[in-house]
Amino acid sequence: MTTLTGTGTLLRFALRRDRVTTPVWIAVNTLMVLSMPNTLKGLYGTDAERADLVRQVDTNASFRALIGPLFDTSLGGLTAWRVGVYAGLLAAVTSLLVVVRHTRDEEETGRAELLASGAVGRRASLTAALLAAAVANGVLALLVAAGLSGQGTAGALALGLGLGAVGMVFATTAAIVAQLTESARLARGLTSGVLGAAFVLRAAGDSATTGGTSQAFGTGGGSSVWTWLSPLGWLENLRPFAAARWWVLLLFAASVLVQAAVAYVLAGRRDLGMSFFPARPGPATGRLGTTAALAWRLQRGGVLGWSLGFFLAGVIYGGLTEGAADLVGDNQNAREIFERMGGQSGLTDAFVASMVGMLGLIAALYVVASVLRLNGEETSGRAEPLLACAVSRPRWAAGHLTIAFGGSALIMLLASAGFAVGYGKEVGPIVGACLVQLPAVWVIGGLAVLLYGAAPRLAPAAWGVAVAVLLISWVGPALNAPQLVLDLSPFGHLPKLPGGEMAWTPVLVLLALAVGLTAAGLTGLRRRDLTA
Repeated sequence: MTTLTGTGTLLRFALRRDRVTTPVWIAVNTLMVLSMPNTLKGLYGTDAERADLVRQVDTNASFRALIGPLFDTSLGGLTAWRVGVYAGLLAAVTSLLVVVRHTRDEEETGRAELLASGAVGRRASLTAALLAAAVANGVLALLVAAGLSGQGTAGALALGLGLGAVGMVFATTAAIVAQLTESARLARGLTSGVLGAAFVLRAAGDSATTGGTSQAFGTGGGSSVWTWLSPLGWLENLRPFAAARWWVLLLFAASVLVQAAVAYVLAGRRDLGMSFFPARPGPATGRLGTTAALAWRLQRGGVLGWSLGFFLAGVIYGGLTEGAADLVGDNQNAREIFERMGGQSGLTDAFVASMVGMLGLIAALYVVASVLRLNGEETSGRAEPLLACAVSRPRWAAGHLTIAFGGSALIMLLASAGFAVGYGKEVGPIVGACLVQLPAVWVIGGLAVLLYGAAPRLAPAAWGVAVAVLLISWVGPALNAPQLVLDLSPFGHLPKLPGGEMAWTPVLVLLALAVGLTAAGLTGLRRRDLTA
């Protein structure tokens, strides 16, 4: 028996387990990319509008930090510029989730040990996980390349390969981290931290490069050293649809090979279930006398990470606010999109409202992740010893739900603080605009509680709901979707603040709906059996 024995069987098993979640991630990413050409054609249909866009990107450091420099004004080049970095982020997230799920998660739950008792090689599970990630990234690359081929075959292929390559870089990063840590949750968190650092490096490099966009159209331009330190910066410098630099793909290949080799070496030098940085043994320090204190101890790392991210996002968006009118200029289509997302008030208020709404949509992802921590605690068997003591199920769940719903309020407040730092004025209305997003966020959280409490096997479907709401609210206005479709999102019923009138009726209705969904979920949890 070799170290790879059983890899094919494990790969088929991994693909079967991911037959729903991974295709959803790929479909969301693909639709986000392929929806852009038609949208951008309406926004920048004339040479004058595109020339004005080049000037704005070249002179606005915050805009470059958020999206990146523009290397080509064709529809393909605009698409790669507008969504390339964020599609790369989504591919990286998909990959790290796949790899951690089929490596450290399997060891943590004991399934890997059961499989290892059969004819399974030492490195078979790691190989199967990386191959599963490769399949996902390969499908994404093919769909993007085929879907954008009408904008230029070479450029479409470059963008597709770049997105798949970014995914594989972070798949192998996750493979290394999974060997170092004893917890799947920590492995996901640390790999996400590396991904966040990559985004920050790219943003810092792009914002520091003055004149990069205009140079790119002239002499080929140069990027900052900071940009070259980030795999997201490599994707950017691949320059799809702008005389693609095919040699940049060698950087991705070298990174994948080196990181995979490191992961294989580490996997061969540890025992199953162990790690190079084991968890600290007890007893735990501090006060853990309540379920709420335990929930905080378990989720504090995630809360702190999301808090920092929202604050920094607020700073970036706040820095863009002052020049919102210049960014849009005389482009009536862009103005209409911001007004559909942020209301009919002044353009600056509409811009702030649309950016705050986007943060609210992302906060919904946080609340789903936090609520579903209950499901993780239950299926891992850690909830059962607690519930065997004098702790009721609603009381145990309440600790985690306090972190979920209270944490969403915290990160939105920190986003408003970031806006205050970046924008520097009208702090009160921005705080109100951030807080008014919470009823819609809590509706999504309440639905996650209901799915977990009443039908725990369907609990992961809460992610699908959150992503669907994000697509409707984010992409819908740009695609000029019918109002009936936009109304499917709870965020579509919120007042457009700042600038618009405060409407209490939809806010109170959404709050009542969130309370009802949460109460129904807790009732279902109290009446059903625990799952293993």
